[in-house]
Formats: sequence, structure tokens, C-alpha cells
Amino acid sequence: MSSEPRVIKKYPNRRLYDTHTSRYITLDEVRNLVLNHIRFRVEDKRTRRDITRLILLQVIAEREEGGNPIFSADLLTHIICLYGDPMQSSISRYLELSMHMFLEQQQSFSEKIGSLLGQAQQPLQSLKELADRQAPIWRTIRREFLKSLSLARSDESSHKKQEQRGSGES
Repeated sequence: MSSEPRVIKKYPNRRLYDTHTSRYITLDEVRNLVLNHIRFRVEDKRTRRDITRLILLQVIAEREEGGNPIFSADLLTHIICLYGDPMQSSISRYLELSMHMFLEQQQSFSEKIGSLLGQAQQPLQSLKELADRQAPIWRTIRREFLKSLSLARSDESSHKKQEQRGSGES
């Protein structure tokens, strides 16, 4: 197994060419690569620029058009508003860490459910107890993030005030 990611080339006609299989593929096949944990990189045929993120966004957009979207209009509106915000990179990292934590918790939850449902007399009570134990972790993460956000905004505000005072003295 190669450590190099599979290369997919996007042609000007919008078609995706998988160099590994020597054939054109669809966005649904790109999705299957993701689901099968196959590393790949999509590059623009003309510029050779890495456009993997853009193709993954297209896969998400295609899935969102289906009947069961993950992103609400409200959430997407908030995300759009965050572009250009001084906290943009922090928010990006926060979302990434939250997703990793969610996936870890989901795996742990699945393992615990498997063992609980095999033994538990009252599986719903066991599920509630498990959820109750996870809630403080999420509260702590949210509190720390909001504290960081507040500190960054107050730093930005005092920096702007200093700039205004400095420009007023000239």
C-alpha cells in the first residue's frame, strides 16, 4: 500500500479523472473513497493546484441537497458570518477538535451500548446515565472556547482603541 495519496485530476470540463483506476469518476465515487478511508488529492489539471477541499465541499453540497441535511440554514449563516472574523482560524480549529472529540465519543458510546445492551435490564436508563457523564465534558469545552473568544475580542477592541487614539494625536 502506497503512502502517497491517490491523485484525481479535475479537467476544465468539470470531469474528475482518477489516475489510479485510469477512468473518470463521479462525486459519489469520491464520497466512497472518503468512506473507505482512501487518501486522495484532487488537483486542477491546468494549474496543478490542490483543490481537494473544494471537491469535498461539492460532495457535501450534493449530500445536503438530499433528504436529510446535516447543516441547518441558521448554522450555515453563522459559518458564513465567521469568514474574515479575527477568530476565523480559532473557530476552524475548534470545529475540527469538536468533530474529533465527537467521533471518539461516538465510538466509545457504540462500544458501551454494545456491552450495555447485552447485559442491561433497563437499557434506556443506562443510556441516560452515559449521556449524563458526557455532558460536563461538552460544557467545559464550550466554556473554554467562549472564554478564549471573549479574550480575543477584548484584545481586538483595546487594539482598535489604541489605534484610534494614536491617529487622533497626529
